[in-house]
Amino acid sequence: MTAPRRRGGAAGAVQDREPVLEVEDLRVSFATFDGVAEVLNGVSLEVRPGQRVGLVGESGCGKSVTMRAIMGILPERAARIRGRLRFEGRDLLTMSRAQRQALKGNAMSMVFQDPMTSLNPVFRIGEQLSDIVRWADRRRGEHRTGNARRARILEVLEQVRLPDPARILDAYPLQLSGGMRQRVLIAMALLNRPRFLIADEPGTALDVTTQDEILRLLNDLVRDERLALLMITHNLGVVREMTDHVYVMYAGNVVEEGTTAEIFAAPAHPYTRALFACVPKLSGGRAFAGIDGTLPDYTQPPDGCRFHPRCPHAGERCLTLPPAFAIGGSHRSACWLHEGEGGAA
Repeated sequence: MTAPRRRGGAAGAVQDREPVLEVEDLRVSFATFDGVAEVLNGVSLEVRPGQRVGLVGESGCGKSVTMRAIMGILPERAARIRGRLRFEGRDLLTMSRAQRQALKGNAMSMVFQDPMTSLNPVFRIGEQLSDIVRWADRRRGEHRTGNARRARILEVLEQVRLPDPARILDAYPLQLSGGMRQRVLIAMALLNRPRFLIADEPGTALDVTTQDEILRLLNDLVRDERLALLMITHNLGVVREMTDHVYVMYAGNVVEEGTTAEIFAAPAHPYTRALFACVPKLSGGRAFAGIDGTLPDYTQPPDGCRFHPRCPHAGERCLTLPPAFAIGGSHRSACWLHEGEGGAA
């Protein structure tokens, strides 16, 4: 796959800006019939204006729960959320429902991974997009005429490079290809000019050529609109091509963070190295390795480092004490190996 065109600008210029999103010691648990599931166990990350951040890990590690906590779409009665979530300096967890909804309608938005479940099959595309604009206008106390709403929608459909936008407005989702539906979802996310965008596995259900087009489109939009992007994925190839900074998650913890170049040049955590070993090599050679074991039961997570039951380097301290991970700095890894514990790296 050819790498999408990179956004211009020095990395240092991005790091000098105040974060758009700050997540600090985020913990999310759910009450289940089997007990309390501690799904997120102290997640910390940040995203700055113009920065493309990847959140990567195997399925079930907590990426989507992190995203839903940020967007405020976890079930209120089932989920218990602790920690700090700040957007442009404002505490998301102390906002009222109306304030949170207004923020989602204007400042932050999301591209979901499955267009077929995100678009209503019984309404035309134009009706669904118009409802989003009308809802956001009402939240802002504004009112646009139908013609003004239609003009904005056509503008965004052209921006996401959909051919014949006027025809798209009158189509039902089933009349569009998978790639066109994904572009409609991106248009939905951009309608109200957000400053922060979450992309949850965009293009996963598409063929590789169409997925590449979608990723190129997202990359160009982030650069042109100066958006802050949080890309949630398990695809390391997408992470390498699409992000500036990476957070690696395992079982509800961030276990490593650094610039994309640092992570790919020298992955430090045993879990990150195991993820890299799972990627098949185009050059052939030996079959790719898997990771022994499975993710822990979140109702009975292991003591110490949550990765220790699957880690070939686990030592005594790994079994009882969770390794520290501090936000900030450049390349960091939450592992006792780096302090001489747990065996040879």
